[in-house]
Amino acid sequence: MESNYTYSDAVNELQQIVSEIETGDVNVDELADKIKRASQLIHICKSKLTASEEEVNTLLAKLQETSGRDTNPE
Repeated sequence: MESNYTYSDAVNELQQIVSEIETGDVNVDELADKIKRASQLIHICKSKLTASEEEVNTLLAKLQETSGRDTNPE
């Protein structure tokens, strides 16, 4: 299930947990589980962001490489 989560899914669930905690809708017995789940969701978000950043950097490097070849006379 975790690997199928999108960034948006994880953020939405995380926001719901934060809202429940802030409004006091979580009893003490559930609090540790909610915090553990929030930690898992944060990890998912960080992983997705890191993967996206690496992909963007790779694409930018390829674009720079391609544009460098286009501007250099042979």
